[in-house]
Amino acid sequence: MSVFSVDPKAGNPVTPAVLDEVCKSLGVKLKHEEHEDYRKLLAVFDESARELMDMEDYVPTTDLTRFPRNGVRPPSATDNTHGAWAWRCSIRDTEPNAGILAGKTICLKDMISVKNVPMLMGTEFVSGYTPNMDATVVTRILEAGGYITGKAVCENLCHSATSHSSSTGTVENPHAKGYSAGGSSSGSGVLDTRDQLWCGWTQTVSSLQHEAIVQSLTLGRTFGLIPYTGCGSNEPTNDHLGPMTRTVLDNALLLQAIAGTDNIDDRSFAAPHPNNIPKYYNILQALDEPKRLSGIKIGIITESLEVPVLDPRIKDCFLHAAEGFRKLGATVEEVSIPIHKNGSTIWTGVSKTGGYLTKLHGGAGRRGYVMHELNSLFTEALHDPGKWDKAYVATKNIYINGAYAEERYPALLAKATNLSRKLRDAYDTALQSYDVLITPTLPYVATSHPAKDATPLEQIKKQVGLTSNTCQFNQTGHPVLAMPVGMLPPLEGPGVGKEDVKLPVGMQVIGRWWEEAMVLRVGYAWELEHDWKGMGA
Repeated sequence: MSVFSVDPKAGNPVTPAVLDEVCKSLGVKLKHEEHEDYRKLLAVFDESARELMDMEDYVPTTDLTRFPRNGVRPPSATDNTHGAWAWRCSIRDTEPNAGILAGKTICLKDMISVKNVPMLMGTEFVSGYTPNMDATVVTRILEAGGYITGKAVCENLCHSATSHSSSTGTVENPHAKGYSAGGSSSGSGVLDTRDQLWCGWTQTVSSLQHEAIVQSLTLGRTFGLIPYTGCGSNEPTNDHLGPMTRTVLDNALLLQAIAGTDNIDDRSFAAPHPNNIPKYYNILQALDEPKRLSGIKIGIITESLEVPVLDPRIKDCFLHAAEGFRKLGATVEEVSIPIHKNGSTIWTGVSKTGGYLTKLHGGAGRRGYVMHELNSLFTEALHDPGKWDKAYVATKNIYINGAYAEERYPALLAKATNLSRKLRDAYDTALQSYDVLITPTLPYVATSHPAKDATPLEQIKKQVGLTSNTCQFNQTGHPVLAMPVGMLPPLEGPGVGKEDVKLPVGMQVIGRWWEEAMVLRVGYAWELEHDWKGMGA
């Protein structure tokens, strides 16, 4: 312990009563003869804290001269027919730029900071937040020549796996209105599909994989490959960033532009410097036989086919897609990873308890840029009944679950963290024998939206079991490519019985840490040989 003074200055606000309140909150008592000593120690800490709060903050630099913000405005009704736009803007390099993203139009999920562009985060629980800096990925996109045209709706604080929760309204599936567009990156998936925009998204609850239910092809890269600096956090060991595009080749190019440590976010410290990132796009383009997978071994995780809510049609569609790998020369066989079935339980222990603590303390213990102004809004909102009433059901549930766990199961987060490593080791062991693993993405096609007056349980029922095969890899950090492999008619909702209504089915390709190139190669070969829209029932 470092103490630089034991003599508080005159007028210090820490009185004996203040110390008593602190001890009461801890549930402890001090000996009478020690009380004044601890009051003085708390008083000098208060002086140090006030001195720190008066210091000029560190904020990553944003070059508004080179990258000016123009046309910042809410979306108009005419260009937002599916409710996918959160905010519109026009940001591009004012200097000549022939970077690898030149000519590419990109939107960003509305949990990614863009200076002077309001960040809605799909919620009214907290409001009025406008970032004072650009996220690292924003700077990299602009420096690579990309044109940022706006922010895509995210589900309420990224707390929903279906697309009914945003405070801006329902996001509609581009294949059939009335059905979910996934979550939490619902807006990104729709804009990628309908408007042919490339998207940057954040992920805490496997939102990249969920966008396979709209159409988008997405890559969840190795944990930390893309720095998370400047993005809204739900739980730091789950937080990911990555690209969402319509083709594997496009995905590789966008990943190539934004990957690599920024020396700010500690999650990225193990990643290569941006100059040393593999040229994923070039690697795919240089393949002599891009449609051939000779010598590649692919393992189907047996337990992923035993999910209780798995629609048999999804299983058949997935297995038919897997057969396509055999025709490309790969070896395909099942591999049992028993702990896969426990993955959602492990993830829940981290996401609920860790998510609760993050909202209270802002991800304490991490090195990186902390968006403390946003953290303060969460603190204020929690103690404002009017704000609490506006919180989405899953947000309220995280607070309630987290507080309960802290009181009743104080070791829950630690145990879940340890088991996360056991889960990762199990996949790593399988990946010693296989180049990639594959599973169905979601166990059923997109569900219809709940009624506007749906109860909390009715809202949550729409996503029961949805993450059974996806949240595991969100927690273990393996790179995952989620891609559409077919289309099936819905089993419920307004599209039942309509021949022209079909919704996408997805497949996950999972690789070893830092082996995005292999994951992309496998997905690229399958994509070149198959027309997924014509597959399925």
